[in-house]
Amino acid sequence: MRFISVRELRGQSAAIWRTLADEKDLVVTSHGKPIAVLSATSEEHLEESLRAVRRARAQAAVTAIQQESRARGTDRLSLDEINAEVDAVRNSRRR
Repeated sequence: MRFISVRELRGQSAAIWRTLADEKDLVVTSHGKPIAVLSATSEEHLEESLRAVRRARAQAAVTAIQQESRARGTDRLSLDEINAEVDAVRNSRRR
């Protein structure tokens, strides 16, 4: 996968768009750190591509939540303990 800087994208955008058709994906960097991914698509595949990106983001979020739960030890809570936590949060929001 090819990496391009924000500066390259700004200064050579026409060439970048042509390259994207061949490369399929490009990583955009700012100060050497990745900040975005440009991914080639077409009008026919746009919705499918967006669904795939959203699905991947959702899966990454679930994985992060699961890891945090294990780190805190909350993955071992009983159903009664979970329900008590939910009730406590709901009660605090009502005030």
